[in-house]
Amino acid sequence: MQRGLNMKFEDLTVGDSIGETTVHVNRSDLVKYAGASGDFNPIHWNERFATEVGLPGVIAHGMWTMGTAVQLVSDWCGDPGAVVDYQTRFTKPVPVADPEGSNPADAEGTTVEISGKIGALDEAARTARIDITVSAGGQKVLVKAQALVRLSA
Repeated sequence: MQRGLNMKFEDLTVGDSIGETTVHVNRSDLVKYAGASGDFNPIHWNERFATEVGLPGVIAHGMWTMGTAVQLVSDWCGDPGAVVDYQTRFTKPVPVADPEGSNPADAEGTTVEISGKIGALDEAARTARIDITVSAGGQKVLVKAQALVRLSA
């Protein structure tokens, strides 16, 4: 599969994989994201508050999850500006374990698995719909995650 700016629309096939990646997120990453995004909702950093509102614990920001997922598409096409539409539905939160907890693996945070494939091609518009699968802890956390990529002539 070709990647990047030299990719040709004619070489794409529905069903082709655009790749996969694994991203690790920990509580420190959430604090950094909160500062960058301005989203200081305590469900993203305060264990007590998160559990009191019915969550399994601290969860990653939805926009962090969404942004992390579309990075696979941007890397594949070689131009973030080629992504002309991106949509998803959030189905499950991404819990991020307490690094001070009793499980040593929790210090590493949580792993998010992302993969993408070409779901549809529009020859007239020269666009490819990329279907993205995003999972954490063996469960899909986003559904109908789709990015529309316009490829140059």
